[in-house]
Amino acid sequence: MPNPVTKAPNAGTTTPVTLGSFEPGAIAVVIGASGGIGRAFVQHLTNANHFSQIISLSRSSTPPLDLSDETSIENCAVRLAGAKCDIRLIIDATGFLHDDTFQPEKSWRQIDPAHMAKNFAINAIGPALLMKHFLPLLPKTGKSTFVTLSARVGSIGDNHIGGWYGYRAAKAALNQIVKTMSVELARKRRDAICIALHPGTVDTGLSAPFAKSGLPVQTAPQATTNMLRMIDQLDTGHTGGFYAYDGRKIEY
Repeated sequence: MPNPVTKAPNAGTTTPVTLGSFEPGAIAVVIGASGGIGRAFVQHLTNANHFSQIISLSRSSTPPLDLSDETSIENCAVRLAGAKCDIRLIIDATGFLHDDTFQPEKSWRQIDPAHMAKNFAINAIGPALLMKHFLPLLPKTGKSTFVTLSARVGSIGDNHIGGWYGYRAAKAALNQIVKTMSVELARKRRDAICIALHPGTVDTGLSAPFAKSGLPVQTAPQATTNMLRMIDQLDTGHTGGFYAYDGRKIEY
């Protein structure tokens, strides 16, 4: 089993979050813990002092977890299963929007198959594989939650400005995957919850370069505080849903 993380530097500067709806002394897992939002989740969960361990997984963790490599995902899940961990919260904080080669498309003329394939690999297929291997780790009774970060631009009903073809389509696919996974999950773990969560615009390398003038931008600690408060309020009536960090439901 991966070693539990230690308290992050300056962790005391953030406001502790109460997570009383989860069994005390259980385990939380953060996937994508090396990113800006993932690190902030680890920091807040550590400060909350509610879970006995916070397990941090990423490409640089031991063992490593790479969304493009199902074997690495399965290996991490098998290690956790073998340790008989009481895992109550799993947060998938992974995602891809742009890199040095690809930028979000402003027009259909910019659609590139390699860019679209990367979007789907990281934003839809990777999370689907995480759910495939990690949802079975949730306990059969008592509240447990799997959260994957989606994006409001993945909403088909809320798409009024166009653009960002690959990212929008991949996140829309992710939302469908979450809904479908939640149906099967409910048959096997009646108290478990699986949702897609929009973090808002966050000051990280992924979204900050595209923040629109006048649009509220949260720091990673602010965003994760809001999301954890929302997660603490979830019940089985929310499973399969698509929500914003403030708890408001987003149409698919």
